[in-house]
Formats: sequence, structure tokens, C-alpha cells
Amino acid sequence: MKFIESIFERILWDSRFFVLLAVIFSMLGGMALFIVASMDVFGVVVSVSDVFLNHLHPEHFHEEVVGGLIGAVDLYLMAIVLFIFGFGLYELFISDIDIAKQGASSKILEIHSLDELKDKLAKVIVMVLVVSFFQRVLHTNYTGALEMLYFSISILALAVGLYFLHKNGGH
Repeated sequence: MKFIESIFERILWDSRFFVLLAVIFSMLGGMALFIVASMDVFGVVVSVSDVFLNHLHPEHFHEEVVGGLIGAVDLYLMAIVLFIFGFGLYELFISDIDIAKQGASSKILEIHSLDELKDKLAKVIVMVLVVSFFQRVLHTNYTGALEMLYFSISILALAVGLYFLHKNGGH
């Protein structure tokens, strides 16, 4: 019986390597988002240079430029979520990343528990939501006082939420 238990435990322990699929595809997804966001920024730069070179001034030029850049920041933040998720899964289930511990690099990707991974992901996801909110606000037309009141309340709610998020983090 001890032999069967040993084999079963070995299979069970080695099954943790299936996590590598999530790690690999998180990294690939993050890289894809970095490329897409960079192409978005490049598109904004090209449109801005075209406007200046041809002495044009489109009607909603500022909104389009700011909206494009905020959208790119949003994609970069989502890519960071995928990277943190991939690094965290690797460190939790497979092995510590030795090369990261040798250098004087940032400790942001160092994960020691599932709760720590969730906290780091939650903070970045909240920032993604904040950036998405401001991107949507940029393209919203306000026609009445009640809409402006809702807008003010939503900004207040965001500020209070960010305050408590940072207060909880010891900042």
C-alpha cells in the first residue's frame, strides 16, 4: 500500500505543472496586449504628427488623442495584470524565480501566498477600472444638472475607494 500511495502522491504533486499552461498563456496574453497598446500609441502619434504637418485641426482632436492614450494605458494595465498573475502562479506552484532574487530588481513580482497575489491583482484591476471610467467619461455628453451630479458622485466614490485601498495597503 505504501508503494501505491507513493506513486499516487508523485502523480498528484507533478500535476501542479498544468499551472504552466496558465503561466505561458498569461505571458503570451500580456505580450499581445503590450503590442496592441503600443500600436495604439503609435497610431495616436501618427495622427498627431499628421495634424501638425498638414496644419489641420479636426473637430474632436483633443478627445480622440486623450481617449486613444487612455485606452492604451488601460491595455498596458491589463497586460500587467496578466504578467503579475503568471509570475505569481509560477512562484506559488512551480518554483521561485531565482534570477529575480539575484538582482536588485523590484519586488513587485515576488509572490509568497495566494492572498498576496490576490491583493496585487486587485490593486491593478482597480486601476484598470479607474482608467476605463475616465475613458468613458471623456466621451460622455452631459445635458443636465442631474447628470453632472451623478458624475460628481461617481468621482467622489472613486476617490473614497482609492483612499481606502491605499489606507489598507499601509500608504
